[in-house]
Amino acid sequence: MAYHRLVYPFSAIVGQGELKLALLLNAVNPMIGGLLVRGQKGTGKSSSVRALVDILPEVTVVKGCPFNCSPTDPTNMCPSCLERYRSGEPLENERRPMRIVSLPIGSTDDRVIGSLDIEKAISQGIRALQPGLLAEANQNILYIDEVNLLPDHITDSILDAAASGWNTVEREGISVSHPSRFILIGTMNPEEGELRPQLADRFSLHISVEGIYDEGQRVEIIRRNIEFGEDPVSFSKRWTEEQEELKMRIVKARDLIAKVEIPEPMLRAVASACISLHVDGHRPDISAIRASKTLASLEGRSEVEWGDVMRVAIMAVGHRTRGFGFEEPAKQEEIRETFGAVAGRAQR
Repeated sequence: MAYHRLVYPFSAIVGQGELKLALLLNAVNPMIGGLLVRGQKGTGKSSSVRALVDILPEVTVVKGCPFNCSPTDPTNMCPSCLERYRSGEPLENERRPMRIVSLPIGSTDDRVIGSLDIEKAISQGIRALQPGLLAEANQNILYIDEVNLLPDHITDSILDAAASGWNTVEREGISVSHPSRFILIGTMNPEEGELRPQLADRFSLHISVEGIYDEGQRVEIIRRNIEFGEDPVSFSKRWTEEQEELKMRIVKARDLIAKVEIPEPMLRAVASACISLHVDGHRPDISAIRASKTLASLEGRSEVEWGDVMRVAIMAVGHRTRGFGFEEPAKQEEIRETFGAVAGRAQR
């Protein structure tokens, strides 16, 4: 049995409601496209991400496959698994808890995308690939702390895989690919440098977190962290029921999300708001709708309400460049006003 390190329970996190919501939305629906969390040091960014591990549902993988392929989805199979699947060979599978795969600062290309033995690749294809972190991350969460400090070429490789769902390793004219579908979560402290706008745009949702200045909440943060540090086992047991409830909410939301309906007027209202804000590209519209649909499923509803859109609008739009990159992202109040102004159109 694999060793499982105790982490601070997600349910025990004080405050940071928007951060927790954004993490839960991505846990329910990996299609959202990931999350970037900005904030000063000591605001609980990394702790919140790592706390997800105990409430994530299990995934089904092909037993023994180093790429964590799905045994039922041909679009998420490496060439070896796909060949066996097409030939009618049963793919033995197993259930595993989702993992959080952390990418350390200083990781090399080979560690991230994998290394390829050229001589073996000619005759053995995918079997010649020594898997990297992008293989481990398939059907899991890829977490990058201090994402703004990563070298650009590694960041580009990760974002390309996140966008396409595939990782390609090329060496001396030989190319080998494997599936790499993961939930991408990055955290950063803007005091240490900004992320390039074109890279920031690839994270579908953004959250800015700040320290909590309510005295009562700060006292509770102190108390809970001390209790966890002194006796993590007993502290975690106290939150078992809440943790299980959250896990079941995620599982039920995943089952429901395909049935959630989005009224046509709501699609038009979101498009109109994004046009009015002059945001670049179509990602903001798509992200806002996907996040709204996921929020409805998380709350057990089969239809998106305009309130869902309002709750996720800043997450989906607040970081986007505007006017072909010549305008700064819209302020939060401007986003609220713009989306509020089209609310009537969403109800028609």
